[in-house]
Amino acid sequence: MSVLVVGSYNQDHVWRIDRFPQPGETRRGLGFSTGPGGKGFNQAVASARQQAQTAFIGALGEDALARTARELAAAEGLDARWQVCSDTTTGSCGIVVDAQGQNQIVLDLAANERLSPEFVTAQQDLFAGARVVLVQMETGLSSVRAALAAAPAGCLRMLNPAPVHADADAALIAGVDLVTPNETEFADLLARCAGIDVGADSVAALGDAELHALCRRLGGASVIVTLGARGCFVSHADAARWHDGEAHYRLPSERVQVRDTTGAGDAFNGALAARLARFPQRSLRDALIQAGRAAALSTERAGAAVAMPTLAEVQARFG
Repeated sequence: MSVLVVGSYNQDHVWRIDRFPQPGETRRGLGFSTGPGGKGFNQAVASARQQAQTAFIGALGEDALARTARELAAAEGLDARWQVCSDTTTGSCGIVVDAQGQNQIVLDLAANERLSPEFVTAQQDLFAGARVVLVQMETGLSSVRAALAAAPAGCLRMLNPAPVHADADAALIAGVDLVTPNETEFADLLARCAGIDVGADSVAALGDAELHALCRRLGGASVIVTLGARGCFVSHADAARWHDGEAHYRLPSERVQVRDTTGAGDAFNGALAARLARFPQRSLRDALIQAGRAAALSTERAGAAVAMPTLAEVQARFG
């Protein structure tokens, strides 16, 4: 097993609409779909579809959605370990997507918040075989910290701080090798961990040297700030560790026909983890290019986990 993802499963309910309604306004939907989601599950599917042997640890209620989750995990070839929480429901998510592919999301984490550190650390066989452990913040932080602490020596610890948790702190960031915030999450982490106030909408326009200096204020982890259509910015404390020749650099995004941005960040993180696990001697830049291509291709499709592209699809599109 190469990639171990610890995180959330949600059943996504998606409505398509021409534009987002104003407060108190009712608008006619243009279509509806439902399918698997949750940042953790999305990223696990993205990793598996990039041909990395992938395992997943998560929590479910004892309901029909839980049965669906088990079937979907099996269909994707995931070694999934589920903590069953009989006193709550499986996580669910309502997503509205407008004509430009932007989204608004309402999330009930439900069982995801019950994922216990004891259940996580009990899956020692999965941790023992992992090259990359990937976590997010749609579960309680105790389970996130437990997963990072359980990662064996030499394993890459990767944190996608989404959505930023109220209790996220500098100690959490210090416990990872790679952190992948978007602009909003990056601004939030700077405020929480370094006491620095930066507007999220100004992050992409900052000069490279200034942005690198801000990234370094988060500690020793390498930082990848994802910038949507503007690509991503990379900042290293030690570029040589990642086989990169530069301490900081930007990579552009791929040009695609955007239909739905839901899950694009998860496609990026899952594909990045897969590439790092499969080719540990290649540069981070190489892995980021592949991850960016997977993320871009995912935006041409509706949905979350179902929109994650396969390695063959990425290669057919981008070479």
